[in-house]
Amino acid sequence: MYQVYAIKSINRNYIYVGMTSNLEERLKRHNNGYERTTKPYKPFKLIYSEVYTTRVEARKREKYFKSGIGKEFLKKI
Repeated sequence: MYQVYAIKSINRNYIYVGMTSNLEERLKRHNNGYERTTKPYKPFKLIYSEVYTTRVEARKREKYFKSGIGKEFLKKI
């Protein structure tokens, strides 16, 4: 099982989209500063997630959320 997720920085205007098989652990890594990409923007709150059975399906959805139209959807949440 894979999850596509979106997290929003609490202090700055930044949304990160990712994919994982362990969402709880991944959120801890983002908030503890272990991920280089998101470290300057911590702390985060989870704003959206979806579950998929295959990695291929999850990757397609992750790419959508990283596109312009996908980011616009996430900003409206």
